[in-house]
This record gives sequence, structure tokens and C-alpha cells, in this order.
Amino acid sequence: MLRMSLNTSVVTRFLPYLKRYRKEVAAALFLGAIGGTTSALITYYTGKAIDTMLGKGQVAFTALFTIFGLLAGLIVTTTISQWCVQILGNRVAYQSVAVLRKDTFAHLNNLPLRYYDQTAHGNIMSRFTNDLDYVSEATAAIFTNIFSGMMVVAVSLVSMLRLNGLMTLTVILGTICIFVVNWIVAQTTQNKFASQQKIIGNMTGYVSEIVGNQKIVKAFQYEPQAQQTFEQINETLNTIGQQAQFASSLTNPLSRFVDHMTYIAIGLTGGLLALQAGSSVTVGMISSFIIYASQFAKPFIELSGIMTQLQTALAGLERTFHILDTPTETPDSDKVLSKETVRGDVVFDHVSFSYSPDTPLIQDFNLTVKAGDTVAIVGKTGAGKSTLVNLLMRFYDVDEGEIRIDGIPINTLSRDSLRRCFGMVLQDTWLFAGTVRENLLFGNPHASDEEMTAACKAASIHSFIERLPDGYDTPIGQDGIKISDGQRQLLTIARTMLSQPPMLILDEATSSVDTLTEQHIQDAFLRMMAGKTSFVIAHRLTTIKEADSILVMDHGQVVEVGSHSDLLERTDSYYRRLYQAQFDKDE
Repeated sequence: MLRMSLNTSVVTRFLPYLKRYRKEVAAALFLGAIGGTTSALITYYTGKAIDTMLGKGQVAFTALFTIFGLLAGLIVTTTISQWCVQILGNRVAYQSVAVLRKDTFAHLNNLPLRYYDQTAHGNIMSRFTNDLDYVSEATAAIFTNIFSGMMVVAVSLVSMLRLNGLMTLTVILGTICIFVVNWIVAQTTQNKFASQQKIIGNMTGYVSEIVGNQKIVKAFQYEPQAQQTFEQINETLNTIGQQAQFASSLTNPLSRFVDHMTYIAIGLTGGLLALQAGSSVTVGMISSFIIYASQFAKPFIELSGIMTQLQTALAGLERTFHILDTPTETPDSDKVLSKETVRGDVVFDHVSFSYSPDTPLIQDFNLTVKAGDTVAIVGKTGAGKSTLVNLLMRFYDVDEGEIRIDGIPINTLSRDSLRRCFGMVLQDTWLFAGTVRENLLFGNPHASDEEMTAACKAASIHSFIERLPDGYDTPIGQDGIKISDGQRQLLTIARTMLSQPPMLILDEATSSVDTLTEQHIQDAFLRMMAGKTSFVIAHRLTTIKEADSILVMDHGQVVEVGSHSDLLERTDSYYRRLYQAQFDKDE
């Protein structure tokens, strides 16, 4: 009962997407009515044609040829109407799913970062590809079946009732049996199809992860383990898929068996009636009735034939609506922090935060950063360095306390305006498939060529770009040339420089470049950071000597604060131990 209620709910939620195309639906219904009527008339006149042949030498050829001409016209009309119904059904199905896909993607853009941290990215992609593809295909099949078939059912029922009530009852009982078979199988197998789609999503996520990290896989000879894990997932999918497909595949043969038994019942009933004295039942009528029975049951038989497809689509819809049901970020404010007027005073006031309630991270954290200061944040892995950046950018909201910029609590500002005030260079670079120019202008679409060139020169990447086949118009990414990790990072640094933000966040921004290039970038950073509030997260302690203050974090708390020289002078300094450990290691 719960599964039936869930399916009904999913279908009900999808209906508004179909209602957007009322004109197409109305046209398809009209054409379906024409096709259904002509199909029923074809059956009726087929019986009339048989009745013109009374015996050897007793054929009413004039009436027979007239019926043949009429049947030819009806067949052409039926064919054209069904063809148009199929075109309209496909259009409604694929366009409605396209709108659903667009709404789902828009919703994804408004989900908090926590959702992406907790959900496999391949699983999300699977919902946009596999799941919604199944929905569009099943919707097209159902629409074609409904528009062309339901009118045939109605007209056939009326025609059969006019011919003979007892034989009509036989057909109805057989059709009810077909419907019951379909319903029972659907209810008992839907859970299997839901599990199947979930496993497909998991497999997509795993394959995406392994393919995207082949260097690591090969470097650590992880191929056998990867193969073993994949085979386990694949075997689970095989088992669940077979169970779902086998049970669902029973519907069509069972439905056809019931349908064939109905033909036998019609033949027996009609034959007995025809043998009765004074009966109006003729051989032509019995022939028409058998065809009517076939037409009447055909939509239900076809529905049983796509039951597997339908159940897979329902499971896909359920997974897609699960994304739409995921709560978005808390409502945004209309208050804007102007990029042009922001000074850059930053205050963390008694801030507490944890990714999981069971695992406290930052507790009662306090920090004051003056406008224009450069603050370096160091500490062991897991100390909470990147978490401060996540809170500052409102990728996550604090659990307690408050963060203020220029005295304004950031939770009262719109996220877009807050994030425009920061330029970020992360350790994990991201460049999209496009030209070098398009990637650079991503941070500032209105920048001039001179500004773009200046930023690239400052980031020590201009000469490399000039040597590319088409310079700044060279495609990079999946469909373009491949560039090294260091070159990718230099491009992201140039992109940040070009956006000219009043505040900066540099998270291991020089981790993928050589020592000489790193020195050039450090000089460029110093020029770029002049007069701007900057937060620098670094493991290479030699890169933060010029910072105004250094925060040493451990377990979410600031354990030491001071300049590079001050912290090194302290004999018991935690920073000094970190620096000496790294220095000795480098030596």
C-alpha cells in the first residue's frame, strides 16, 4: 500500500510538467479519437465484408468492393492519425522531462555545500542521465498507448455492446484479469526497481571516481581492488536486476495468455449463440467480435509489455524528486555588500561549528582581522583551517556566534554579494572546457584584453599562453589541449587576479608549481594583496613569512598568534616545532 501511494504521489508531482503542453495533449487526444473511431470502423466493416460472402457463387461483389474502398480510406486515416499521435507524444514526453531536468539542475545550484560533501557526485549525475532518460522514454510510450489506445477501447466497447451483450461481458472479464495481473506484478516488483536504480547510481559514481583518478589508481597498483569492487557492485546489480526484470517480464506473457483464453471463450459463446434458432449472431459478427476483443485488450497488453520500462521510470522519478525535496540553503537576504566600498575588517565572534553534531570541531572561536592585513593560517591536517574559509564564504553557516565584515553580520548579507568580495585560489584547480580566454574571463567577464594580459603576466603564465597554438583562444579541457597541474593552477591564479577582489583567500595556492615559479607568484601575490584583507592557508611555512600575523590552529582552536619572527623566537612555540620539522625535512 505504501509503495502504491508513493507511485501515485510521484506521478501526481510529474503531472504539472505535462500540463505545460495542453495544446499538444488536446491535439493528440483529438487525433487519438479519430484513430480509435476509424480502427473500430475497420473492424465493423471487416465483419460486413465477411457477411457479403454467403457461400460458393454467392458473393455480393458490388457491396464487397464498396467496403474495400471504404476500408482503404479508413486504414490511411488510422495510420496518419497514429503517426501524428506518436510525434505529439514524443514531443510532450521529452520536452516535459527537459523542463524537469532544468528545474532539478536549478535546485542543485541552490543546495548547500553539505549536500555535495555527503552525496556521491556520480550518483547525482546518474539521475540526470539514466533516470531521466528512462522517464522520457516511458512517458512517450505511455502517451502513445493512451492517446491511440484508450479511444479504441471506448469505441470498441460501444460497438461490442451494440452487437451482443453476453460476448461483451466475456471480453470485459478477460480484460479485468489482464489488469489485475499487471497491478499485482507492479506492486510486488517496484521495490526491486528502486533498488536497481540506486545501485546503477552507485556504479556510475564509482566508475566516475576510478576513471577520474587513474593516475593514482595506476601509481598504487589499485587495479585489482578496483576491479574487485566493481565486480561486487556489478554482481549486486545483476542479481537485483534479474529479480526485477524476471518478475516484471511475466506480465506480458500472462496478459497474452489471458487474452488468448478470451478469444476461445468468445468463439465458444458466439458459436453456441449462432446455433440457436432465430439468433442474430453471424459468422461475420463473431469475426468482428474477435477483432474487437483484440482491440479492446491491446492497450492493456501493450502496457504490460512496457511494465519494466514503466517501473524503471517510476524509480527514476522518485530519485529525481528526492533531489527536489532536499532543502535548499537558508533564505537569502536582499542586503548587498558592495565590492567597491568594502574595507575588509573581519571579526569571528565566539564562533562554534561542527560538520557533525557528534564531532565538535570549532568551539568559541574568536579572531579580529584589520582591513588590509594578511593572515596566515597553519596547523596540522584536520585542525580546522579550511573550515574557517568555508564559514567565511558561507559555504556553511555557523552553529553559534557570528562572523562580521565591516561590522555587518555575514548571515544578513546575500551570499552572492558576499562571495563577490572574495577572490579564491584553491589547491584543487577547476577549469571548464573552453578557451583560455573564456576561463580567464570567468572571474570578470567585462575585463579588457590589456587587463587580462597584465594578470597573466603577474601570474607568470602569459609566455606559456603565447606559445599555445591559438594563444588565448586555444581550447583547453576535455576537448582541447592538456596542460599540467601547475599550469592549471597558474591560470586560476590569473583568473583571481583579473577579478580584482577586495579580499583574498589563498588555500595552498602554490602547491603545484616549482620553486622558481612559486617565488614569482609570491611576488605577484604580495603586489595583489597590498591593501587587501587576505587569508592564506599554507603547509609550506616559507611562503607565509611576510604575513602580518600567523594563526596556528589545532583541533579547531587558535593556539598561537604572532608574526613569523615572533613565533620562531618562542622556545616552546608550536609553530617553531612545525617550522623546524619542515626545515629539517627540506634540508
